[in-house]
Amino acid sequence: MRLRTPLTSMALAAALLGLSVSPSAAVAPSVKGPGTFVTNGDRVHISSTPPRTASAHAWWTHVAGPGTKARVTIWLQVKAAKKGSKWHSVAKNSKNLKSGNGGSARRVVARKKCANQSKRQWRTMIDVDLIGVADTPEKAYTKAVTVKCGA
Repeated sequence: MRLRTPLTSMALAAALLGLSVSPSAAVAPSVKGPGTFVTNGDRVHISSTPPRTASAHAWWTHVAGPGTKARVTIWLQVKAAKKGSKWHSVAKNSKNLKSGNGGSARRVVARKKCANQSKRQWRTMIDVDLIGVADTPEKAYTKAVTVKCGA
């Protein structure tokens, strides 16, 4: 889960406009920060509908400030069984969404068909970009889980 604050948003907006950032720096009145919102997603799981796939969902929830729609992008990531392996993105999906609580109409899904039932570590990386509003580039990661799904 990720929270963006007005201070972080103002610093980003100032950087994008080439302004210096200091406690007394003024940001152009036309620049709007994202206010506060929460990035969220569920843990990777096996989809209840065939074929057997690793599946996860992402959404965002508005708390305060501007921004009514966002481009939500989710990457499904897997780690090979070998010790010291790195995370690899195996599926990606994006969708423009209104704020919501993760219900089927207000979330984006990423899926990857399982090649076998080998145990693998899975997680998602999620990015929320408010449409028409400057925001910061950080991404949220769901907790890694072991799922019987080899990619």
